[in-house]
Amino acid sequence: MASALETLCGQAYGAKQYTLLGVYLQRSLVVLFLSSLVLLPLFVFAEPILEFLGQPEAVAKLTGKVAIWLIPMHLSFPFQFTMLRFLQCQLKTVVIAWVSAGTLALHVVLCWIFLYKLGFGILGTALILDISWWISVLGLLAYIVFGGCPHSWTGFSMQAFVGLWDFLKLAVASGVMLLLENIYFRVLVIVSGHMNNTEVAVNALSICITIIGWESMIPLGFLAATGVRVANELGAGNGNRAKFAMKVALLNTLALGILFWSIVTVFPDKLSMIFTSSIPVIKMVGGFAFLLATTILCNCVQPVLSGVAVGSGWQALVAYVNLGSYYLVGVPLGIFFGWSLNFGLTGLWYGMIMGTVVQTLILASMTIRCQWTI
Repeated sequence: MASALETLCGQAYGAKQYTLLGVYLQRSLVVLFLSSLVLLPLFVFAEPILEFLGQPEAVAKLTGKVAIWLIPMHLSFPFQFTMLRFLQCQLKTVVIAWVSAGTLALHVVLCWIFLYKLGFGILGTALILDISWWISVLGLLAYIVFGGCPHSWTGFSMQAFVGLWDFLKLAVASGVMLLLENIYFRVLVIVSGHMNNTEVAVNALSICITIIGWESMIPLGFLAATGVRVANELGAGNGNRAKFAMKVALLNTLALGILFWSIVTVFPDKLSMIFTSSIPVIKMVGGFAFLLATTILCNCVQPVLSGVAVGSGWQALVAYVNLGSYYLVGVPLGIFFGWSLNFGLTGLWYGMIMGTVVQTLILASMTIRCQWTI
C-alpha cells in the first residue's frame, strides 16, 4: 500500500511541490497504520487458519506461535515502508543504505547473542526481527524529523487527515497489485503440503522460493528506481525521459535475468547445497531447475513494467491485470496440468509460469502503447 507514495511523492517531487511530500507521508502513515490493525487477526489466528488450509498440525502450531511474536514487526511496517518511499522519491537512497547497513550489523550481533549464546531458538529469531525492524524505523525517523529533509518535512500538519479516502483507494490498489504478485508462487508451498513425500517437497520448494526471493531483491530495486524515476519525470512534464528510464531499466534487468537463468540452469545442485545436505531434497531442487530458472527470468522483466505502472498511477488497472493473469489463467492452468494431466507439482508450476507470461505481455503492451508525451 505504501507504493501509492511512489506515485504521489514522485510526481510531487518532479513538479517541485516539496511541501506536499510531507503531507503525503503523514497521510500514508494514518492509512497504513489503521490498515495494519485490520490485518492483526491474521497473526492472532494464524494457527487455526493454517489448519483450515490443511497444513500439518505441528507446522500450524509452531507458525501460530511465531506469528504472535512477529506482531511488533508487523506494526513497524507502516512506518518503515512509508518513510522508505518518502526518501526514495527524493533520491536519498544513500541514507536508506546506511540505515539498512547499520541495522544489518546490529541484527547479526543480536542473532549471535540470542540464538547461539542464549539458545532462544525460532522464537528468538522472531524477537530479533522485531527489534531490528524498529531500530531501522527509528533511524529513518530521526533522519527525516531532525533536519534531513528540510524542504519536504516541515512538521506535522492537519492536512494529513484531508483526502484520506482518495489516498486509501490508491493505496489499496497498490497493495492489491503487489499482493497478487507476492503470494502467487507461495501457492506452490501450500499445495506441496497436500502431496506425497510432503517433507521433501516442502523443503525443496522452500529452497526454490528462497532463491527466488534472494534474486528478486535486484529486480525489486529496479522496480523502486523505475517507479520513482518515471514519477519524477512525469511530474516534471518530461515524458520522453520517463520512457528512456524505463528502457534502460528493462535492458539491465533482462541482462541480469539471462545471467541468473544460466547460473540456475548450470548449477542447480550447487545452489541447493547452500541450504541442505539432504540428497532427496537436492535431487528434487535439481528437477525444478528449469522451472526455477524460467521463473527468475520472468521475475526480472516484470518488476520494471510494474515500476512504470506505479510511477504512472496505473495501480488499479494493473491489479485487475494481475488478478486475471495469475488467478484466472495461471492457477486454473496449473490445476489442469497438475491434477487433470497428473503432472503434479511440476504441472502446477508450469501453469503458474504461463500466468506470469500473460501478465508480462499485457503490461508490456500497456507500456508500449502509453502516450508518454501530450
